[in-house]
Amino acid sequence: MKPVPTACAAIMLAAFGASHLNAQQSCSGTTTCTTTHSVTVTVGGLISLALSSSATGLTTPSATNISGGATLQDPGPSLTISANQAWTVNIRSLTPTNWNYAGSAGGVKPIRELAYSTSAGGVYTPITNTDALFISGDAAASGLVQASFFRTTWVPGFGAPSNAPGVYSQQIAFTITSP
Repeated sequence: MKPVPTACAAIMLAAFGASHLNAQQSCSGTTTCTTTHSVTVTVGGLISLALSSSATGLTTPSATNISGGATLQDPGPSLTISANQAWTVNIRSLTPTNWNYAGSAGGVKPIRELAYSTSAGGVYTPITNTDALFISGDAAASGLVQASFFRTTWVPGFGAPSNAPGVYSQQIAFTITSP
């Protein structure tokens, strides 16, 4: 056996051990000894959005609603927002131009015939397939609950393509962002 590798290992251990010990805080005394230690944590920007439900069943129009045209209002999901920074929630339809239609009568209903609002008696805005501001707020939102409301327009006339029998649906996206 050659003693050189063992000597090198001992020198390396002594060098690494000494530098490690130099990095530690130490003290000595007879009755009290105090050293200091710092702790840090980085908190990044945090945002959270939760919906009270994943689907909303809208009011089925009656013959009177179809005959004379009507707008029918329904509550949508409640949004719960938490954020430690300024935030915005946008809304948009994931459907390109017309509601998704399931049926055999050729129903075609433009997405804009669904409007949204943040209050039942508020201003309703027709939905589009591009992001639109739904609500915004400052930092320190902690479980802020915001209601949503939908209003569906039914054009007058039994022969209108948007009134054909079938099931109409749209996927709606609520997106929270922060600067």
